[in-house]
Amino acid sequence: MSPVKTATGSPAPRRRDYNDRMDMTPPSNRPQPTEGELLPALRAGEEEAFEAFVRRFCDPMYYVARRILRNDEDTRDAVQEAFLSAFRGLDGFDGRSKLSTWVHRIVINAALKKLRAVQRAEQSIEPLLPHFTDGEHHATEPAAWGASVEELTCRAELRALVHRRIDQLPESYRTVILLRDIEGLDTEEAAAMLGTSVLVVKTRLHRARQALRTLLEPDLKGGGHELP
Repeated sequence: MSPVKTATGSPAPRRRDYNDRMDMTPPSNRPQPTEGELLPALRAGEEEAFEAFVRRFCDPMYYVARRILRNDEDTRDAVQEAFLSAFRGLDGFDGRSKLSTWVHRIVINAALKKLRAVQRAEQSIEPLLPHFTDGEHHATEPAAWGASVEELTCRAELRALVHRRIDQLPESYRTVILLRDIEGLDTEEAAAMLGTSVLVVKTRLHRARQALRTLLEPDLKGGGHELP
């Protein structure tokens, strides 16, 4: 079978080639190309450019996919598929965004596709949402909390805790809060990637943030942390 090629006719790396590059140790003293230098070299099919691409993006994009999938084997498969898609689609990249931003979106799409393939029935988020009395007052007054999810994850001592609690959310809410508050996608991008409407994303995000507050509050109160 002939090798897969990019739109310009240069061969894209095969899966075996990609696996080899995933395991490479980056050379110690070789200057790495900038993103601006990397793109034309990739489009020209230069072998060193493909290697530089993997060295630059493999680790950060692995962790992007890992946050979504929470499974090393599925993550590795998703990143492989994403990188192969990127190599095949280089000529469709118009350069209006950074190369890293473009790759980031491809990796997220691949991870979400993988997630949908293995997704199971999810629990209800209702027990984690605020409850109200008949007079529409909070049944339990929530603690004042002015910080966003992004601000919490910037505090090193809270980052791991926040991610653990996000992982406890039902899947459809977990993915929304990851895409919007951790990966930094806007509402329209998140809706397109999830195959749903902007209104659904906004609703799920609001509910996910409320549920995350419920999950975090006992930790922050009882663990020596104060709510920001």
